[in-house]
Amino acid sequence: MKNHKIQIYDTTLRDGSQMHGISFSVADKLKIVSLLDELGVDYIEGGWPGANPKDIEFFQEVKNLKLKNSQIVAFGSTKRVDSENCDEDPILEALIKAETSVVTIVGKTWDLHVEQALRTTLDNNLKLISDSIEHLKSKKRRVIFDAEHFFDGYEENPDYSLKVLETAIGSGVDVISLCDTNGGSLPTRINEIVKEVVKKFPRVQLGIHAHNDGDLAIANSLAAVESGAVQVQGTINGYGERCGNADLISVIGNLCLKMNCECLPSKQHLTKLTQTSHSLSEIANLNPRGQHPFVGRFAFTHKGGLHASAMLRNRETYEHTIPDLVGNKSRIVVSEQAGLSNVIDFAEGKGIELGKNSQRIAKELLIEIKAKEHEGYQFEQAGASLELLFLKKLDKKKKYYEIIDFRVFDSYDSVAEASVQIRVGEKVLHTASLGVGPGHALDNALRKALRNYYEVVADFKLTDFKVRVVDSHDGTAAKTRVNVEMDNQGSKWNTVGLHEDILQATFQAISESIEYGLYKANVDSQH
Repeated sequence: MKNHKIQIYDTTLRDGSQMHGISFSVADKLKIVSLLDELGVDYIEGGWPGANPKDIEFFQEVKNLKLKNSQIVAFGSTKRVDSENCDEDPILEALIKAETSVVTIVGKTWDLHVEQALRTTLDNNLKLISDSIEHLKSKKRRVIFDAEHFFDGYEENPDYSLKVLETAIGSGVDVISLCDTNGGSLPTRINEIVKEVVKKFPRVQLGIHAHNDGDLAIANSLAAVESGAVQVQGTINGYGERCGNADLISVIGNLCLKMNCECLPSKQHLTKLTQTSHSLSEIANLNPRGQHPFVGRFAFTHKGGLHASAMLRNRETYEHTIPDLVGNKSRIVVSEQAGLSNVIDFAEGKGIELGKNSQRIAKELLIEIKAKEHEGYQFEQAGASLELLFLKKLDKKKKYYEIIDFRVFDSYDSVAEASVQIRVGEKVLHTASLGVGPGHALDNALRKALRNYYEVVADFKLTDFKVRVVDSHDGTAAKTRVNVEMDNQGSKWNTVGLHEDILQATFQAISESIEYGLYKANVDSQH
């Protein structure tokens, strides 16, 4: 399949917005269009014009964007069952008013849906399809026909499903996208059916639109391409109703890197895959999936000591592709599963010199790390705490301040007050601050005490705060692990605290986070 061109058709703005918990504003949708255009997808489905004020505004505003790679597509359905003519049909009229050169209409291919959902005859459904396509073609539009429920319909009544496709082709359709709308088909069957359709209609361009209800949308999409489909529809990160749609991130990664297909303008565009995935997660207000293939933070992260040792010799030993190709990178993390290779790689990655006795120091650090993880610490997502541990072992950790005491007073209305007593140099400081909850109040109080000595702490922001009970079978005596994420103008780091007292764990994590921020800012210690 080398150099075989596959069209990428993105439906994030419509299918993706149907996912529970996602609601894109018009501004969000325009940002997403720019992201997808930069990535280099062929088609961006903008939504259903006329369906709601948001989509009406979107199709007006998107005309102002100067796109380099993508075409905007308006989506709708065949004309209404009760429409007497296409010129007066509100669905087709809205598609024309959207003024996109490409339109996609969805039509029924499963006799069950025709008779029970659309509540019309099989013959009339064919007329709806032919009239709609012919009308749109007469308006100089390129038409894509989404053959809804095609695979289920084919299994039940193949003659009728193929008749629907034949009608669309006879009406002048440009592309037919075969839809696995219920998401329950298997790749082997997708492969067989697409081959049969290609054999029957060799001159028509076919696409695949797979849903993920059987967790096979990506596999089904690739199977369709292997069988002759030239267009893949899906969403970024697999967002969509129910279990989602085919994830275009993994689809593109596999098509480009494993199947030697051309689906983006260049290799340079492929390197934007990770950024596109994460940026869209941010717009959707959802956390990026750490184990997301190709682009996840942990997609090329190695934890086991045996794996890390092999990776340092040859990265092909445990990586299926080169992370840089998709804009990601390899990581070797240190944990209780680690070996010396993990420790040495972490130190080298942070620019920490272990000294002449590096093997001995690495072994001692490994023993200490494993002991701490046995207690309940977890350093995989707390790299800043781990780096401070290394610096302390090497006597390179600066002492910016000393904690004397702290207290927290919480109240019924969720407003907490924290007071901290610290020593900076020879000066003892006692400050207090309010916050939304104890963690916020402690962070505010500690930074308030330090800001006259270390100005940079004013730029630190507590951006994430997670609490987990370790060994919950110990009841109220169980240890609590607190993970904190801090940000300094876009640079982020994570620390961890552990204690039977949740406030002690919280303050430990926050204090270490501020210490690390001062260290990274390369400020001079007052001690």
